[in-house]
Amino acid sequence: MTTVLTRQVFRLPDLGEGLTEAEILEWKVAVGDPVEVDQVVVEVETAKAAVEVPVPYAGTVRRLHAEPGTVLAVGEPLIEIGPAAGEPADAAGGDPGTHPDAARYREEEQAGSGNVLIGYGTGHTAGTRGRRRGSRFAGRKTAEAAPPAPAPEPPRALRVISPLVRRMAREHGLDLAAVRPTGPHGVILRRDVEQAIAQGAPEEPAAAPVRALRAERIPLRGLRRTVADKLSRSRREIPDATTWVDVDATGLLDAKNALARVRPDLGIGLLALLARICVDGLTRFPELNSSVDTDRAEIVRHGHVNLGFAAQTDRGLVVPVVHDAHLMTTARLAAELTRLTGLARSGRLPPSALTGGTFTLNNYGVFGVDGSTPIINHPEAAILGVGRIIDRSWVVDGTVTARKVAQLSLTFDHRVCDGGTAGGFLRYVADCVENPAILLAHT
Repeated sequence: MTTVLTRQVFRLPDLGEGLTEAEILEWKVAVGDPVEVDQVVVEVETAKAAVEVPVPYAGTVRRLHAEPGTVLAVGEPLIEIGPAAGEPADAAGGDPGTHPDAARYREEEQAGSGNVLIGYGTGHTAGTRGRRRGSRFAGRKTAEAAPPAPAPEPPRALRVISPLVRRMAREHGLDLAAVRPTGPHGVILRRDVEQAIAQGAPEEPAAAPVRALRAERIPLRGLRRTVADKLSRSRREIPDATTWVDVDATGLLDAKNALARVRPDLGIGLLALLARICVDGLTRFPELNSSVDTDRAEIVRHGHVNLGFAAQTDRGLVVPVVHDAHLMTTARLAAELTRLTGLARSGRLPPSALTGGTFTLNNYGVFGVDGSTPIINHPEAAILGVGRIIDRSWVVDGTVTARKVAQLSLTFDHRVCDGGTAGGFLRYVADCVENPAILLAHT
């Protein structure tokens, strides 16, 4: 381990995937804390995901260059590390470019080795992350020669990532220590504060007063800005059209329930079955598994299916991608959907899991709505939306009966195919939903 003999300024590293900036979410260290090489010192949010950033030096924290909520560009000063207690100091100041290991760290950042950024490669496990995070809040043992430690933290250290959450609590006079966190690793989320505010509000009189609205400006950055840019570009560039159909999903639900009884260990749910049907449909209608190269005036049909699926998280809507879904069994599809959903909700999706999609599945029925006209996830050529499944009157063999009915909506790029092809794909998907046995006849 190399200990710095001078003050070194570690700058925000290149996080890959063309990312140029990041927002400071939470510092894991404070001024005066000792740090080791590769120790996580800060969590930042990029346009792709939340990322834990380790420091390439060992020593003592001398300065934090930005407060939580600050947006830094790549290359701007992040943290300053000085000599450890008892080590001689050559001079004040400095820059990571003078450090003997600086070239190695720059090379690892550019190569994405995983030794620099946790969550972008190998070299760190979830257990290691947890131990480091735990030691930050429980306190560290230091050598006798260490400088005086900062004031001790309260027994229960508050974990609030979002500056908006802190502001909401402050404006309502809410003590965050009394809020029960529901986020991962005990993080207090916006919904926790809103619930606490609602529980502490006085009972309304019989004639409810007019509720006050609060004017505010919310910066459009990070993930939300990326989503907004993609959706805006989709609307500008893609001449889209939408077609839809109501389907009797009773057969699909019966198949799901039968699998749950026979093989509960596989965890095959409704989303996995819909994904299986979409993948099979795309192999039969490859026009919808394509994109348009406007620079070369070409339609690019992909030789693989990278299936994106919309997932709602506390950070907003994200679209994780199941790469090479066409090579997976239904059970493996289910496992990958579960894994990526968990990473998305914890904010730990690596950038590679958010790029490269060729088709998107959006199950907006979980919000209790029947239909929608989904926006294509640029540069893809189509997206399938699935509404809620509810009991409705349906004619079966001439008799009106109650069935489980849902609406399917397909939005497609009219440049890659006409309505006949889009309708053929949607009808195939609908037929498989109504009679899942159709899949067996083609596989």
